[in-house]
Amino acid sequence: MSANETLMRVCGAALFDLDGVLTPTAEVHMRAWSRMFNEYLLARAAAAGSSGAGPSSGPGDAEDLTPYTEADYFEHVDGKPRYNGVRDFLASRGVALPFGDPSDDPGAETVCGLGNRKNVTFAQVLATEGVEPYPGSVRLLDYLATAGVQVAVVSSSRNADAVLTAAGLRDRFEVVVDGNLAHSLGLPGKPDPDTYTYAAEALGVPKERAVVFEDAVSGTAAGRAGHFGLVVGVDRGVGPEALLASGADLVVADLAELLP
Repeated sequence: MSANETLMRVCGAALFDLDGVLTPTAEVHMRAWSRMFNEYLLARAAAAGSSGAGPSSGPGDAEDLTPYTEADYFEHVDGKPRYNGVRDFLASRGVALPFGDPSDDPGAETVCGLGNRKNVTFAQVLATEGVEPYPGSVRLLDYLATAGVQVAVVSSSRNADAVLTAAGLRDRFEVVVDGNLAHSLGLPGKPDPDTYTYAAEALGVPKERAVVFEDAVSGTAAGRAGHFGLVVGVDRGVGPEALLASGADLVVADLAELLP
């Protein structure tokens, strides 16, 4: 049986993760982290009266304030909750800030303040530079629309609506379960299946006839835990073995592989 036949045998509803499945949003996040951290490091270096390591006293003392790089992203930030990424990167540079509170203003010089500043920067980068959806994902969405298959987005991100709008996909989805909705409803995030279950129920489709599309092991694990009809892993770098082991029934490198 082909991948397309396997998909359409089950598919009464398609439940898509967003980042890495429909859009390469990680690239936008990486640019936002770089802009936010480098602006902060530059300002801190200026306050310390130095363009690099600080003087013998003051805020730059024993701190490495050289520019943030892509290597810093992968070593300290990637895959972590936002505030943890800020904390761990700053610690790697010898910068000590109070943790603060998630309600901190983006201008606050706290871990939470910088984390919130990154979120503001993400919105700015998204608005000015945009994000292009994966062409293969758009082709599959077009195909499912002609086949009358209902679709939903299930994302942990609180920026899902803005990302979908920037990518020109927002009007394709009546049901969007994002981090904001999950928080308001008290739904636990992936790898728990609750957000996917909620989306299937919102579409009025039994979960046995719903297909989950995920690029992360936490998402494929959620699909397995929820006993959905099919879990499709999208390998954007995690590796097919990890996706299959965590719950995917089949793995593709691009969603266009599921077209007839």
